[in-house]
Order: sequence, then C-alpha cells, then structure tokens
Amino acid sequence: MPQPVPGNVAVRHSGDGETLGAMLLSGEIDALISVDVPKEVLAGDPRVRRLWVDYEAVERDYYRRTEIFPMMHVVAIRKDYLADHPEAARAIYDAFLQAKEAKATHYRAQASKQHMALMTPWFSELFAENLRTLGEDWWPYGVEKNRTAVDTFLRYAHEQGLVQDLLTCEDIFVPWLLES
Repeated sequence: MPQPVPGNVAVRHSGDGETLGAMLLSGEIDALISVDVPKEVLAGDPRVRRLWVDYEAVERDYYRRTEIFPMMHVVAIRKDYLADHPEAARAIYDAFLQAKEAKATHYRAQASKQHMALMTPWFSELFAENLRTLGEDWWPYGVEKNRTAVDTFLRYAHEQGLVQDLLTCEDIFVPWLLES
C-alpha cells in the first residue's frame, strides 16, 4: 500500500529478524514511538531510554491541558462492504460497546478487592488516580467524545505531510456515528 512520506524523510521497512530496539542501539533510527516497549528499554540498557523519564507525569499533564488521551484503536470498514451491508457499522459499534462495558464492570468490581486478580503492587492506587484524572470512561467510544483527539491527529498528519488534504471527523466517519 503506498504511504506518502515527506521529502525530507527516508523510510525503509525492517528486514527479517531486525527489531526496532536493535535499530535504536545501532543508531540506525534515532527515536521510536510504539505501544510496545523495546526489550532493551525494559532491560535497562543504558544506550536507550525513554525521551521523558517521568513519562507518566508528562502524559497526565498533557491530558489535563488538552483533554486528549490517545485512543486505543479505530475500526475501519471498506466503503464497498458498508454499501452492501449498511447495518455492519452499527452492529460492530454496539458489539464493541457491550464488550467494553463488560470489562469496565469487571474492573470496577475488582476495585473493592484491591484488584487482586492482577497481582500488581499499587495497582489500586493507579486505578484510583486514573479515575481522578480521566473519569469513569478512560477510552470513550464514539466520535463526539474523541473529536478533539481525532481532529488533532488528522491535523498533525496533514501538517507533517502524511496526508495531502486536511481531513476532519466528518470526512472519515459514517454520518450516524458523528453524533455518538
């Protein structure tokens, strides 16, 4: 799939057996944004580190200032499939809502038991801090609750030359979902 890249950026895919952590160590890449923490960072290799040592405080401050908390996932459906199955978007959205509520109910129930099923020290205080900062719905579903984050992401993609047109939520989501 073609991926637009600004002219001043060189891109190559990693080869078989190459890891992003090893590429950091070798200096082939300067930085990495990833949900997966490289094993070199987890192992405490002094040659690599997080950009912000106290990343949690930085992330919490960013949220307090912007009310943007990164989304976990976005579900995409091909337009041709949606044209043939217009009920699919609603059915998928509702299924994800039900699954999310089931897990949220489980977490809330575990709070009274110090989240013993997780076997993670101080998790209950982390859970309470997240509630104080983010409220009950850490990863809200729907466009309206995520509009600021999505529109900011789309603006950054445009500003960084990753997309030619400046898109908004109205350009990328099915109309009924805009009110969610």
